[in-house]
Amino acid sequence: MKHLPGADPELVLLGQRSEELERIPLSDMTREEINALVQELGFYRKAAPDEPVPPEYLQAPARPPAEGAPDRGDL
Repeated sequence: MKHLPGADPELVLLGQRSEELERIPLSDMTREEINALVQELGFYRKAAPDEPVPPEYLQAPARPPAEGAPDRGDL
């Protein structure tokens, strides 16, 4: 996470080679909507700060959308 003072907040998804995959504006979203978004994208949420991250999430935290998940074409 990188804070840029004065910049509109956005989530930038990067691939394994640091190439930009998607840029999602967050300024019109609530905290609850952002939490739901990252869950939809498949990011792993640790139960506790000191909990280890499963190996399958170390290189690429986002997974393909689950079957039946809403289309995110609006992003």
